[in-house]
Amino acid sequence: MNARLIDLPKIVDPRGNLTVAEQMKNIPFDIARVYWTYDVPSGERRGGHAHRTCEEIVIAAGGSFDVEVFDGFERKVFHLNHPWQGLYIGTNVWRTLEDFSSGAVCLVLASELFDEDEYIYDYDEFLKTVKG
Repeated sequence: MNARLIDLPKIVDPRGNLTVAEQMKNIPFDIARVYWTYDVPSGERRGGHAHRTCEEIVIAAGGSFDVEVFDGFERKVFHLNHPWQGLYIGTNVWRTLEDFSSGAVCLVLASELFDEDEYIYDYDEFLKTVKG
């Protein structure tokens, strides 16, 4: 499975904690793009696609949500609720984000700039890609 949890450094301070994400240090790629989703209505899903070349780290910067990943052979669900923990998702992994808590913020660090052609939105095409 090309998806796994990554613990990021958590610097504890009585004034408030700090977490750092550094490319090629605790993030296994150069960061080309950062984006976040928020105000996701109750019951809505995000994702529903895979990437051909882009790697991502998904972080619950606030609140919580579930990420279901599927590589064509194995399916896993990760519950993200710690801002010092990220979910690495490699290429050719279908992802669906759901069960967002009120006020949840999903922060994503991506290895590629946005390119519509790099996405796989069709589930059957995804299955053909990963199963040859």
